[in-house]
Amino acid sequence: MVVEFLHSLALVPLTLLPIMNPLSGAPVFSMTVGNNPVAAHQLARQVAINCWFVLVGSMLVGTYVLSLFGISLPIVRIGGGLLVAASGWRMLNRNDDDEVQEAVKRTQPDSWTHAEIMRRSFFPLTFPLTTGPGSIAAAIAIGAGLPRQLELYVSGAFVAVLGATATVGVVYLVNRNAAALMFKLGEVGTLVMTRLMAFILLCIGIEIIWTGWAQLNGISPH
Repeated sequence: MVVEFLHSLALVPLTLLPIMNPLSGAPVFSMTVGNNPVAAHQLARQVAINCWFVLVGSMLVGTYVLSLFGISLPIVRIGGGLLVAASGWRMLNRNDDDEVQEAVKRTQPDSWTHAEIMRRSFFPLTFPLTTGPGSIAAAIAIGAGLPRQLELYVSGAFVAVLGATATVGVVYLVNRNAAALMFKLGEVGTLVMTRLMAFILLCIGIEIIWTGWAQLNGISPH
């Protein structure tokens, strides 16, 4: 029983973290807050809270929203995979004029109000950098796998929420220490890591597309 609980608990972060890949957003987060530790703490906390609501909402009500609009999960996977792959491709070919980097450079952290922190915590840091279409589709898939019986559903949902909490905890820790991480990597190391993460993101997007396509055609994705 304990082994099953731990397995179910670990399934959520192990599924979501490779797709969310908070390390890939660390350079953007670091540029956003600069050398302001207070802003880093506030922004990292708010991004984690935003991600928690996005993931939990996707897991618990995502399948019902899809049913309301008549959208199948394989289609969500293909659509999300296309967006993830496109994001990875843009990151691979990004230059100094990238719109996301420009968006985070416009305002200095020292002058931010609470409303500004709330706004910037969602775009671009929460969506699409952390909880993009791929992670939302994966969270919906986790929710779709929950048992339909009420008792089992409640226990499964509780474990899924705990897993989501652990996932955003990792996101918080990475963002909270993003400046120190980027400093240790240096300019070249940051560039290499960003491009590597972009390539991994591109591959993840293609994998998500293939999984959805395979489900639509009734074939094994592996």
